[in-house]
Amino acid sequence: MNMQVLALAFLATAAVGGIAWVFLYPLLSGERKAESRRASIARTEPAAARQAEKSQRSRREQVESTLKDLEARRQQEKSVPLNIRLQQAGLDWTPKKFYVVSAVLAGAFFFMVMLGGGGLLGAVGLAFAAGFGLPRWMLSFLKKRRETKFLAALPDAVDVIVRGIKAGLPLFESIKVVAADSPEPLRSEFLAIIETQAIGMPLGEACARLYDRMPLPEANFFGIVVSIQQKSGGNLSEALGNLSKVLRDRKKMKEKIQAMSMEAKASAGIIGSLPPIVMFLVYLTTPGYISLLWTHPTGQLMLVGCVIWMSIGIMVMKKMINFDF
Repeated sequence: MNMQVLALAFLATAAVGGIAWVFLYPLLSGERKAESRRASIARTEPAAARQAEKSQRSRREQVESTLKDLEARRQQEKSVPLNIRLQQAGLDWTPKKFYVVSAVLAGAFFFMVMLGGGGLLGAVGLAFAAGFGLPRWMLSFLKKRRETKFLAALPDAVDVIVRGIKAGLPLFESIKVVAADSPEPLRSEFLAIIETQAIGMPLGEACARLYDRMPLPEANFFGIVVSIQQKSGGNLSEALGNLSKVLRDRKKMKEKIQAMSMEAKASAGIIGSLPPIVMFLVYLTTPGYISLLWTHPTGQLMLVGCVIWMSIGIMVMKKMINFDF
């Protein structure tokens, strides 16, 4: 009987203690006051939080729209007009002049091969290569060389702009300093930005158009940073400083990739140069043996096939050893 009384007393004490813990402890410990204070503070936060979220959403939408414009421009880049390609190569030629030069080269090679007794098929093949392939290869070569010079000078130009902004100069005046002191082709590109802005175009859009004349990711990065800053504000010197660091890191990565792939490029160059070298040596020793390739119709057909297959092999090797990053 005593055990039952003790058990009932224990259960009653536990029930009373639980009820006191639930209802009295928050009042005695101040937890209820803390909760009410947090609730009162939290009621004032949504307005600021909503404003910050709205600002962040607006900035994100501007970045997304800029990236969409970039993607549309990249899709248009697949079919670049000839006049734009001439500008990208640094030439002041008109498309008509380019076609005239291509026709002159094709005619010169055609008559040179015909006078040398190379046959009609060989003359047509070399004329096509000289009139169609050689000028476009030269355009690509000049464009590549111009882009290399631009990339070498761009990080220093961005650093000059950052120092000018930190010193209190406006962005436009800092760009003028770069255009006055930088080497070509950076000088001409920044002068184009200044001239475009002088006729009434916003500076952000003028900088974004740099990618049209210099289709490089680094130039596009610069245009995007300036365009977003002009639209939404922010610390431009810090953004351009980060851009300068990114540009230098990309340059280091490119040089490292070039060093690592140099062995493969040397092997590809040796393999690609062996057939014409062997052909030239055989012609020096036994010209009658090798001359069948351009005097006999079957030999001409074989020569054209060899050139086509060698070109395909060289392009495949070039694709394998060139890395995009």
